[in-house]
Amino acid sequence: MNYALIRYLFADFLLFLLLFGSIDSVQNLEISKVNQAPARRSLLSFPDNHDTALVAALDGTINLVYRDSGRIIWSFASGSPIYSSYQTSTSHDDDKESAPVPEGSYYVDCGDDWKLYAHTDLGKVSMDMTMEEFIRIMPHVSEDGGVILGSKKTTAFVVDANTGRLIRVHHSSSTNEHSHFISQKTTMKNEKSTMVNEKPDKQFSFTRTDYLLTSFAANSDKVLWNVTVADIDVALLCQETPNKIIRPSLPLPNNLRSKSSVDFDFDFDFNMPLSCQSKAIVHRLRTPHKLNSYKIHGKQAEKKVPILLLPKNKPLLPNPNNDLDTQNPEIPSQQNVKKVNFLSEGRMAFVVIFILIIAIGGLMYRHHTMMAAMLNKKPSSSRRKRHRKQGRIYANEDGNIDSERNPVLNFNHLIECDTEGRSIGKLFVSNKEIAKGSNGTVVLEGVYEGRKVAVKRLVRAHHDVAFKEIQNLIASDQHPNIVRWYGVEYDHDFVYLSLERCACSLYDLIQMKKGGLEFELDSNHSINGDIIMHDVHLWKPNGYPSPILLKLMRDIVSGLVHLHELGIIHRDLKPHNVLIVKEKSICGKLSDMGISRRLVGDMLSLGLHATGSGSSGWQAPEQLLHGRQTRAIDLFSLGCVLFFCMTCGRHPFGDHLERDVNVVKNRVNLFLVRHIPEAFDLFSRLLNPNPELRPRAVDVLHHPLFWDSEVRMSFLRDTSDRVELEDRECDSVLLRELESKGPVALGGKWDEKMEPEFINNIGRYRRYKYNGVRDLLRVIRNKLNHYRELPKEIQDLLGGVPEGFNDYFGIRFPKLLMEVYNVMYHYCKDEEWFYKYLEH
Repeated sequence: MNYALIRYLFADFLLFLLLFGSIDSVQNLEISKVNQAPARRSLLSFPDNHDTALVAALDGTINLVYRDSGRIIWSFASGSPIYSSYQTSTSHDDDKESAPVPEGSYYVDCGDDWKLYAHTDLGKVSMDMTMEEFIRIMPHVSEDGGVILGSKKTTAFVVDANTGRLIRVHHSSSTNEHSHFISQKTTMKNEKSTMVNEKPDKQFSFTRTDYLLTSFAANSDKVLWNVTVADIDVALLCQETPNKIIRPSLPLPNNLRSKSSVDFDFDFDFNMPLSCQSKAIVHRLRTPHKLNSYKIHGKQAEKKVPILLLPKNKPLLPNPNNDLDTQNPEIPSQQNVKKVNFLSEGRMAFVVIFILIIAIGGLMYRHHTMMAAMLNKKPSSSRRKRHRKQGRIYANEDGNIDSERNPVLNFNHLIECDTEGRSIGKLFVSNKEIAKGSNGTVVLEGVYEGRKVAVKRLVRAHHDVAFKEIQNLIASDQHPNIVRWYGVEYDHDFVYLSLERCACSLYDLIQMKKGGLEFELDSNHSINGDIIMHDVHLWKPNGYPSPILLKLMRDIVSGLVHLHELGIIHRDLKPHNVLIVKEKSICGKLSDMGISRRLVGDMLSLGLHATGSGSSGWQAPEQLLHGRQTRAIDLFSLGCVLFFCMTCGRHPFGDHLERDVNVVKNRVNLFLVRHIPEAFDLFSRLLNPNPELRPRAVDVLHHPLFWDSEVRMSFLRDTSDRVELEDRECDSVLLRELESKGPVALGGKWDEKMEPEFINNIGRYRRYKYNGVRDLLRVIRNKLNHYRELPKEIQDLLGGVPEGFNDYFGIRFPKLLMEVYNVMYHYCKDEEWFYKYLEH
């Protein structure tokens, strides 16, 4: 028997008695609290730290799940899917993405944030009304005879909160949307009487409201588009006093009375996601999920509010012929219920406190024994040498770390002293896994020369892959957008690459930021828990990328430019292989060059049937067809990655299982970025099936998609100056080509899209052609050059320079910049004034 252990346990027991007294005193304290408690619970007195949540899946199934693990406790089907939409080819043509939306056409859909958006020929526009408000103004009949109808259907479900058993279902009338609920009786297995129902002590009351919008073509029954969305509310109803149900017509004889089935033991295996007599919004998922895959982060989507309970019926006078007692001795009183509840809570607190005391005592005892061993145990010199050869660290004779013999290894040990693992040369490898790869590759946490690193462990049998990756990393890792390589160590079985430690991958960041319940990390990647980027916003409210996201996308392109300048083809570019570092600012870095290849000398390609392939869904068509591999295969993958960033994790070639087939058949869908002309132009070029027509990485880096407001306005002003020189010539090809872009760039006469006061101001100095691109460019140039001379009301109208100016003209003419750029690039890219836009 170890006397130190006995001493620590005895001290813990004395501490417990001093703090809490005996078990009986704790129970007496609980009982006294029960006696002093008010007669009824407050509707808002419950804390909001529940470990479960209610989730509505896309298929209409409602689930009670654990927040931390996502495991399903129970579920039931509430009906049809909670979201669906349909658009005909006139408003959304998947096979003809290059064709614009017909002018004047539109459709309404529900976005990922469950808000309504109108998709028009000008792009995606947020609607400032809910589905409920939109349906109130239906039906709508347009001038050409088109009709939009809206409908609403409400269904209520009463569910046993403990088991998920469906008790009752109520439907709204099919003939009147505002009619009262019609109760549907259900058969209960444990029902003892057809006249008295046994009520669970806790019931969920779900209210599902299905909204449907349908648009019909003019003078036809053809459906142009429709959208269905379901809102689901939930309320938790708890019985605190038994409700006796008495039929008003006939008294109940004794032999028909039902025993109370209410269970007053509240020590369930899970906590309710709501407080008693409160309600909230059920979490809704937009993507299909498998069982046990829900990840719930944060609290309920909506703040809980008390339920407005209906007044109870007045008690009926007892029938003198009825011997039914006014009090049922088998049903506990309200005060007893409260006593049981508080006693159960007290027992739980007692167990938790006792476990904590035992854990603290154990830790103290372990610390004591470790310190005693370090002070008393003195290993022999031969043993120290043997352990030092194995890469382990020991204290010197004084019990201090021997930093003189190997200061680097001891520094690693000081950093990772609480982490299990082993040392190999200059590297300390922990057992904590970060990610997994192919061919047995694993990424672990580690420390290299005192620096925290990510250790990529490769099977030594694949040393040729490791050797190629080391060569390419050495050649390229001095660039800020390439993951740094610090060193390599070996043992009998593995090769260990020490790489820069990053916060997460681009895939993880996009999945985390696209919103709440749909966040589910890839099984092969993990986020560094101490760097959850709450202050990082990737998209603006209008769906455009934020400056932070544009910088990340530019970092990816910049890293690829560096690789291609060195003759390195990455060959496996995807969001999982772009790592994110957050120091002073967020930065993207290319990683995982295990299958990258370097072009030697004047080589332009790797030849036919090159060994090694990228990841499914991110490969160029020539990779899938085993064709000649050039730098262009990285440009195709880059287009998919940038599209993934711009669209909150979508892919231009569809879902996982169909991507490779769609890539080979060139079934690309760029509809989600059509409202951003710069992105649509760039992605159309990058995803061209012909590799020779894809732009170079350096050309992508200088594309207008990555220009800020100042560069955009500067380009339009310089273009106006250049076009004015052409005005002296007759039949200028440049002018003719520029004006031919007017219908697309302007969308009609440009004065119709501006305020009358602005048109009056510019008309004081000269006359303009309101359908001419050159004249609009002249207006932009003149107002930029003479901004300080403008009246105050015009300055307020235009906004500041350059952001306000860019927003004013960009919103009214979103395609102007891209159409003008393509013309000027074709005719003027070799002129000196244009060079700065090719090198920006």
